[in-house]
Amino acid sequence: MNKITTVAVYCGSSLGKNKVYTDKAVALGRTLADKGINLVYGGGNIGLMGVIANTVLQKGGKVTGVLPHFLNKKEVGNLDVDELILVDSMHERKQTISELSDAFIAMPGGFGTLEEVTEMLTWSQLGLVQKPIGLYNVNGFYDFLLRQFDTMVAEGFLKPENRNMMLADADPGGLLAKLQAFKPVTIPKWLTANQT
Repeated sequence: MNKITTVAVYCGSSLGKNKVYTDKAVALGRTLADKGINLVYGGGNIGLMGVIANTVLQKGGKVTGVLPHFLNKKEVGNLDVDELILVDSMHERKQTISELSDAFIAMPGGFGTLEEVTEMLTWSQLGLVQKPIGLYNVNGFYDFLLRQFDTMVAEGFLKPENRNMMLADADPGGLLAKLQAFKPVTIPKWLTANQT
């Protein structure tokens, strides 16, 4: 059982078209706060980022934001968080979030959300991190991505053990339980010429 005290949440800087995304961001924020789990996130006060951070804060939880200087200059930073860490680049932001967190959750979002969570998967595959990673699959948002991962396995580009590093659940409590139960698998990433 993984001891999870701090979770990084990647999510959209937009709210999306369906109110379910906002409602489920609130549900995840409440669940984290109720369980005494701290939130680390991208530091913004807009979109789903702002919703989850403000929900955790309203419930008495601790929130740390990590924001590059150039985004802070655009006045999107959440000044109400317990700690706002300003960094010089997007890469430094991801590195800092990774170091501060025990697990990672991706909510619905766009390119940035997808890039952040798949980079954590890559780092995990390479053995650079051994922390659980999950998709908060609200409204079936990540169904096609999960199928794409299965296609990568079927076509021989991804090992099943690496595919299984990506957890998913539509319920925040269920997802947290999966993250806590996750056991990292150490396997060599590289194939030799005679392996299929």
